[in-house]
Amino acid sequence: MLSSDLIDLSRKRNEPLIPFLDLKAQYQQMKPEIDAAVARTIESAQFVLGPEVAAFEERFAGYSNVKHCLAVNSGTSALHLALLAAGISAGDEVITVSMTFVATTAAILYCGAKAVFVDVDPDTWTMDPELIEAAITPRTKAIVPVHLHGLMADMDPIMEIARRHGLVVIEDAAQAHGAEYKGHRAGSIGDLGCFSFYPGKNLGAYGEGGAVVCNDPELAHRVGLLRDWGQESKYNHVLPGYNYRMDGIQGAVLNVKMNYIEAWTEARRSVASQYDRLLAGHPYKRPARPANCRHVYHVYAVEIAHRDDVQKRLQADGVATGIHYPVPVHLQKAYASLGNQKGDFPITEALANRFLSLPIYAELHPEQVSEVAFKLEKACLEEPAEAVTS
Repeated sequence: MLSSDLIDLSRKRNEPLIPFLDLKAQYQQMKPEIDAAVARTIESAQFVLGPEVAAFEERFAGYSNVKHCLAVNSGTSALHLALLAAGISAGDEVITVSMTFVATTAAILYCGAKAVFVDVDPDTWTMDPELIEAAITPRTKAIVPVHLHGLMADMDPIMEIARRHGLVVIEDAAQAHGAEYKGHRAGSIGDLGCFSFYPGKNLGAYGEGGAVVCNDPELAHRVGLLRDWGQESKYNHVLPGYNYRMDGIQGAVLNVKMNYIEAWTEARRSVASQYDRLLAGHPYKRPARPANCRHVYHVYAVEIAHRDDVQKRLQADGVATGIHYPVPVHLQKAYASLGNQKGDFPITEALANRFLSLPIYAELHPEQVSEVAFKLEKACLEEPAEAVTS
């Protein structure tokens, strides 16, 4: 356990004793490699796309078991371009989930299409395949399952439904680098897969970044054009494209991090296993661990009653936590035009009220994991605020 002196020092600095994520610790273990890669890119003056990005694309395609990877400037851009490359346009409908970051829905709207939500499975917290067919209309063109928290959605039934109805499947794998479903890597099952390299992701850049992966050369070519102003060659614009290119420094950083991604993933899985053991037998629900999936634990969330009270107690006790996500997309003011109401997706809404994300990262020590579990139990045993004030 950590000493009382360290606890006191941390509180004097107004910092959480156990942070939710520690990117500084990650940087320190590979500082010489990162610094050299960044310096090499600056010296080469290859600041946009260039050899570092191309090398990363090749490595990440191999890691994801796909033929093509197109690096872009964010996960949101990846989703937008994947939808456009698949032919999604104004008046189309795209089936997805509301238990996700808003970028999934925003990218659909960028195309002029409508996001049609279905609820999630209460155990896996990912898209419930049994609800998809009821949401299909003559306007439906695509399905976007979200691999939430690092666990892939149940892809076999999703793909079967999509193929039967002639729909495109685009995997939102922003939180699922290296995750697997029945031996298949995230991004390799659907027609296209989309990743985010936001700094806090399991594979994170030192700024924004994203990628589209696929096996279809025509789709890959179209994404490549769209990310670079629709250019076949310089000043030869064959499509109305976008400035969605990855910069060279991000490619260099990600190339270095590819050397560590598997070790980091296994470390996260080890932390998750320790949480599973320590939290077993407690009333709060933990993440499902399907036998045929490799969960990569971008987030380790538990379902807790009186979540907000518990989170405040943990913060006061030196443990930083997160919520992924506190307000489902269908209840966000920005997306009220989609016409959804409270109560439309009861499982999603219940999860949003109960989710609490615990610290999880490769550098988290077993003693810290034990400390989090102990303090979580203590925080949950205290009476909820409404009971104290009544």
